Amino acid sequence: MKKRAGALQQIEEKSFDVCVIGGGATGSACALDAQLRGLKTVQLEARDFASGTSSASTKMAHGGVRYLEEAIRRLDPREFRVVTEALRERRHMLENAPFLAKIQMFLTPCYTWFDAAYFEIGLKMYDWISGRASLAPSHFASRNETLRMIPTLNPERLVGGVVYADGQFDDARYNITLVKTFAESGGEPLNYARVVALEKDKSGKLAAATVEDEIAHKRFTVRARAFVNATGPFADTIREMATPGVALRMRPSKGVHILFPLEVLSSAEALLIPKTEDGRVLFAIPWLGRLLVGTTEQEVTIGDELYVTREEAEYLLRHLNRYLTKPVTREQIVSGFAGARPLLSDGKSTDTKQLARDHEVEIDARSGLASILGGKWTTHRAMAEDTLNSVQKYLGGGVTDCKTIRQPLTGARDYTPEFWRALVKSKPGGELTAKHLAHKYGTHAEEVLALAKEDARLAAPIIAGLAPIRAEVVFAAREEMAISIEDVLARRIGLQFYGWKESIEAAPVVGEFLARELGWDEVTKARAIDEYAGRMRGLMTNVGLAM
Repeated sequence: MKKRAGALQQIEEKSFDVCVIGGGATGSACALDAQLRGLKTVQLEARDFASGTSSASTKMAHGGVRYLEEAIRRLDPREFRVVTEALRERRHMLENAPFLAKIQMFLTPCYTWFDAAYFEIGLKMYDWISGRASLAPSHFASRNETLRMIPTLNPERLVGGVVYADGQFDDARYNITLVKTFAESGGEPLNYARVVALEKDKSGKLAAATVEDEIAHKRFTVRARAFVNATGPFADTIREMATPGVALRMRPSKGVHILFPLEVLSSAEALLIPKTEDGRVLFAIPWLGRLLVGTTEQEVTIGDELYVTREEAEYLLRHLNRYLTKPVTREQIVSGFAGARPLLSDGKSTDTKQLARDHEVEIDARSGLASILGGKWTTHRAMAEDTLNSVQKYLGGGVTDCKTIRQPLTGARDYTPEFWRALVKSKPGGELTAKHLAHKYGTHAEEVLALAKEDARLAAPIIAGLAPIRAEVVFAAREEMAISIEDVLARRIGLQFYGWKESIEAAPVVGEFLARELGWDEVTKARAIDEYAGRMRGLMTNVGLAM
């Protein structure tokens, strides 16, 4: 990827075959698919890549055990279709970016023999639907085996547990890697580029987009033969821009997650909490050195500020503590995040948790806008394939083969699980940093370390005792279009999800190196550091934590 300024020069006032609006998982997958089919493609994101829904997931590449249960209970073929497709796509995610995705074992504790039979039958069906894409067979674990796997589990009345396999991935980093793969394929991505108007030709079809550069605060035009609306929960905004008065389709729902020290669960296995007060399931999952707990579901409207509230944190704590021998307290929360799911209305359901996670490609007959609506992270590739099939039909040519099914993402070629060992020899940081770099960048970790070899200052950790190094900040600015402290800490490195306090401590270091790369003066740098630290303190205050 180019630096953002260079990318902007390549896009301003240019014409393309396809313009993808949206820089989340689905938009990035659409852009990559289009480019690989030979279509000259530009991707425009109003904020930073992965800055919304796509970095606020439960970090699971999965079919959805709850969706399977709902499909059977309500005889809903759409839910069943979602599960089937997602289980197939789960395998592709793990194979196309093995440094960012892996198999994760989950345990469902059973406190009655009826529950044990119910969950074992359900998860065997999950295995059966997976077919050749199965990751590992599910099985019943005895009481003693269950407690060996999760020793902090409440043993009272426990009869055992059912263990099954699903996928886990680094969502923000996966999204960034999709964008980088698109750029390396010849595509033109640009963040902080908000589409503010759509222009039509004499026939009424979309022909150009007016784009606001959110950094320089100037406008420019991008022309394209086809426009793809892949803005997730914001899809109706672009649909309304293309065709005023169009019927709204989206019903976004808010999901929140909180993170704890890993020792809260003391297990490599994840915990599935099978039933909540509102009929959902919750997960407690080891993730990048922390325990991730979530999620909730609450309908929201576009424009609502999304953050974890004290009440939502208490809800998650209340359900988690029912399964633990030692209750977890709110004071143990180290980080959290919230996002909006792009749920597609069926015109009937009154509760968002009853909406299928299916997707739909809509081609507006009047404007020609192609909108990809609904869906979920795990099916992002399939959603893009369906979208580009429709776009090619709209453009009048034949539909060419999709190439993303077995397209390794950048950094995946020649990667092995032992790749990190070669990085240890390169130093700096030893094994901890080597594993971190390998799991964030794949084989491109060598490029990050090359920066540290050129400048010894970049070899130092951002925070003493933690894995990320300063070279990653420079790499994010030069190679991944990062232009803010949050771009780096939340989506390029992931430290913001590891801990709010650690992020506040890291902000001055990140600000210093970004200032050098981006040409900030001292006033701009100080303001950026203060604003970021203030935002982190605000997130802590919202859940009732004191600094």
